[in-house]
Amino acid sequence: MVEVNSFPILETNRLILRKVTNDDACSLLKYLSDRDVMKHIGLEPFKSINDALDEISWYQSIYDKNTGIRWGITLKNQGQVIGSCGFLNLIPKHYRSEIGIELSKEHWGEGIASEAINAVIRYGFMHMNLQRIEALIEPPNLLSQKLVEKQGFIKEGLLRSYEFTGGKFDDLYMYSLLKPDFE
Repeated sequence: MVEVNSFPILETNRLILRKVTNDDACSLLKYLSDRDVMKHIGLEPFKSINDALDEISWYQSIYDKNTGIRWGITLKNQGQVIGSCGFLNLIPKHYRSEIGIELSKEHWGEGIASEAINAVIRYGFMHMNLQRIEALIEPPNLLSQKLVEKQGFIKEGLLRSYEFTGGKFDDLYMYSLLKPDFE
């Protein structure tokens, strides 16, 4: 891990996870306007560069308020953001946070999501002093369920009508990974 202006940069075999800036708005708009990418995120597909800029502003606000951190996923030697991964709803008092990820459809099935989420989990346990990482996943989102299960997450149960998004109530599975289970 390398630190630049206090925002941590994470490096894996194929990826650099870094801060997302306004210069990345076009890259975000490209994959966040894809209905398939947004299908289980609880947001409508983005329609304009302003939607992407608002998302980048949200990433900065959760970092500034210490309620989360979101990294842009880039392939090494290519600066373009192809997804994002990070923590939200961080509760330091209870040593826990939720994790989330989305990835451009053109990179699905390449193991990039696994590589990125593993680096973020490792950072959370080693540098953020987390004891518990949670993943909330819609039941139809089988790919995300497989992704977190591969990392060792345990399905704890179903949260019925847990979120109201897109004009409807969504059930979510609660998954968790504890620090001792990851080490």
